[in-house]
Amino acid sequence: MNSQRQIIYLDNNATTPIDKRVLDAMMPFLTNEFANANSTHQFGVAAYEAVKSARIQVSELIGADANEIVFTSGSTEAINLAIKGVAENYLSKGKYIVTVATEHSAVLDTCKHLESKGYEGTYLSVKSDGLIDLSELKSVLREDTILVSVMLANNETGVLQPIKEISELAHAVGALFMTDATQAVGKIPVNVDALGIDLLCMSGHKLYAPKGVGALYVRQRMNRVKLPALIHGGGHEKGLRSGTLNVPGIVALGSACALAQKEMKQNAESILSLRNYLETELLKVDGTTVNGNTETRLYNTSNILFSSADSDAVIMGLSNPESDSPLIAVSNGSACTSTSIEPSHVLVAMGLDETAAFSSIRFSLGKFNTKKEIDVVIDAVKNVVRGLRAMV
Repeated sequence: MNSQRQIIYLDNNATTPIDKRVLDAMMPFLTNEFANANSTHQFGVAAYEAVKSARIQVSELIGADANEIVFTSGSTEAINLAIKGVAENYLSKGKYIVTVATEHSAVLDTCKHLESKGYEGTYLSVKSDGLIDLSELKSVLREDTILVSVMLANNETGVLQPIKEISELAHAVGALFMTDATQAVGKIPVNVDALGIDLLCMSGHKLYAPKGVGALYVRQRMNRVKLPALIHGGGHEKGLRSGTLNVPGIVALGSACALAQKEMKQNAESILSLRNYLETELLKVDGTTVNGNTETRLYNTSNILFSSADSDAVIMGLSNPESDSPLIAVSNGSACTSTSIEPSHVLVAMGLDETAAFSSIRFSLGKFNTKKEIDVVIDAVKNVVRGLRAMV
């Protein structure tokens, strides 16, 4: 492949590039300021203070208190810590968990694991637009429900669930409410109190920080949530997550959260404009449809069905290693399940058949994309789809 080949990156729901300002913030802690944040000498105190500041930055982005933030390696760990922790600590109330069929595999696989241990789970269906039916949720809730877990924004379609209404229904039966907010935090306003969230999971690499760092919000004010440790050996993070703190990653996450809070409005406006332009132009191609609710979704995401055009073939056509044209990065599902040959479980749950699911492409834009890039993508996608259909 040509090493000088231009890359147009439209897979920001899989991961984002690191913002240079975030990189600059973390670099001292990868070089000169390398001390352990738990060391009591002055060198260590400086690292501790940096972690303390980052904890405040993360908490401020979601309207939490700093002492409610637990640093993790990412959302998958946070999800496991939360769901398994609730299952263990609230056993006296029940063994019943409610979630949704379109959740990320980190939630679904954790719930399936608990079912093998004697817990009971209900997986809510979604309507054709990807939204749950609140009446169905209400009908399956029971007094022994310990947790309701519904993601705020879907990673494949961008569909936003009515979190406030869901949390109210969960709390009405005495259950805790958790949301996987990995795709939402940093893109849209999220306030844990206003939305009634007890547990929230997030990951740094979805908001221009590096991979390998994330956070779990655990409510500690009204209706305090108590979780046991899953990792033992030092009592770090208030005993919930032992292990030497990833100071550079934590500093980067804090920096990214501060930037997101400051620049959210302008990023939203510019990305929405580009996404709408891209979508409008691609929908001019015959046999195209947007998957998911187009009114209640993230402004950066467009999941489009191109009938009679296999998505893997489209992706290969847009990133052909033999070509000198720009390499365009898009996806056909969650990067976390990309090795699976099964169709997207999200799209299937929404009622698409396997052929339609295998013909759908997710475009997820970021703050560094430009209109010039989008123009190139529009032409390239149209050409690739046209070529594939001509072969049918």
